[in-house]
Amino acid sequence: MSGRDDAKGLFPLVEIRQLTKAYVRGKQVLEVLHGIDLDIPEGDFVALMGPSGSGKTTLLNLIGGIDSPTSGVLTIDGQRIDDLGGNELAAWRANTVGFIFQSYNLMPVLSAQKNVELPLLLTDMDAGERRHRASIALKLVGIADRAGHKPNELSGGQQQRVAIARALVSDPRILICDEPTGDLDRKTADEVLTLLQQLNREFGKTIVMVTHDPKAAEYAKRTVHLDKGTLVDEPGH
Repeated sequence: MSGRDDAKGLFPLVEIRQLTKAYVRGKQVLEVLHGIDLDIPEGDFVALMGPSGSGKTTLLNLIGGIDSPTSGVLTIDGQRIDDLGGNELAAWRANTVGFIFQSYNLMPVLSAQKNVELPLLLTDMDAGERRHRASIALKLVGIADRAGHKPNELSGGQQQRVAIARALVSDPRILICDEPTGDLDRKTADEVLTLLQQLNREFGKTIVMVTHDPKAAEYAKRTVHLDKGTLVDEPGH
């Protein structure tokens, strides 16, 4: 895990102030998020819930640096990311965030091992170190024995474990999860959520997860509800 300076603990890992996001469609301006204020401490596990169109995925994408806000302040690990340019934001994202999606987004022609190594190709790490880091990540998620298998040789739950290993391999500060169990049956979903909970509790990973499933949200430390682009209750700790 990357080091912190003496200011560790003096500010939230994620600090959001008066964040808005609007999209322009022709002559119409559609504001999706309206003045969001939210703190996420290091080591938190937050479930973002709300009806379709509430803005939860938009908020997740802003925290993950996939999109940029229209206005407001978004500070992560003491750094303002709301005013980073495209290349700076991409570099920040590669070093800070691991992504886990509903669709596993694995490369079908690559083995599980090679899929997990993909984020490390953006670093100056040599091939041997990439293999070593990927092997550790696969072992951590309990799927080391499937390292040589391609995605079509794996079950849905196994593919999601590979995707989680890929998200972990660069040792990110934050895991961003967008409906990570949406395509899984209940038993497999519970196994994946238990794994996320373990990563949070035992390894201190900060997790922000969008879900529509109340049972999935129960695995988080707290739930934040959005409706029509606004937080509808005061987030607790």
